[in-house]
Amino acid sequence: MIRTDLVISSPIFLVGLVEVLNSAGIKVVAVRESPDEEPSWLADAALIDIDALTAGDGLSQIATTARTTAVLVLVNGTGNDRDYLAAGASGVISKRESGARIVEAIHAITAGYCVGPDGVGERPAVERPQSPGQQLSEREEQVLRRISCGLTHSQIATRLRISPHTVDTYVKRIRAKLGVGNKAELTRAALLGGMVRGTNPGPDQPPAPMTPAA
Repeated sequence: MIRTDLVISSPIFLVGLVEVLNSAGIKVVAVRESPDEEPSWLADAALIDIDALTAGDGLSQIATTARTTAVLVLVNGTGNDRDYLAAGASGVISKRESGARIVEAIHAITAGYCVGPDGVGERPAVERPQSPGQQLSEREEQVLRRISCGLTHSQIATRLRISPHTVDTYVKRIRAKLGVGNKAELTRAALLGGMVRGTNPGPDQPPAPMTPAA
């Protein structure tokens, strides 16, 4: 299931958009009035209404959100599409498009493609920027390793003896540093980074249940 974070200025448009997404099996995990508000780390894509951007700071706000998740910018017409894509957005689509086209665009950007003036999936989306010099801290690596093993935030908090809120904070930092957008990408990052070593549970994980002898 695709999960979305909505930044929409119009309540009426928001109601219609949520209905379209729900009907398409796309889950809305957060609704924000401004891109400056804290985004949901659960989201696979952020839909940003161009009218919700701060005047003069819109491209910067798009770039900030695009560092941690795929961004689909909802515009009123045409003209600045290339600027939004250059800022880091994975796609740009008119709010006048049908619900089906918006859903199609969401599927495209979460699959790694770009949605631009020439249509859906016109080229692979540019990879979200990473910070070459940034490394995960020891605690961030511990959290990422446990996420890749399928533990929930509550389970991670219990095992590391920290609060669930602190786990959330670590996850947000990890996503920002690695430029990843969802749990699958976090797991892939852990695998590529050699943080998942086989299938043996760590010392703070319960052992696999024993099979009764015949």
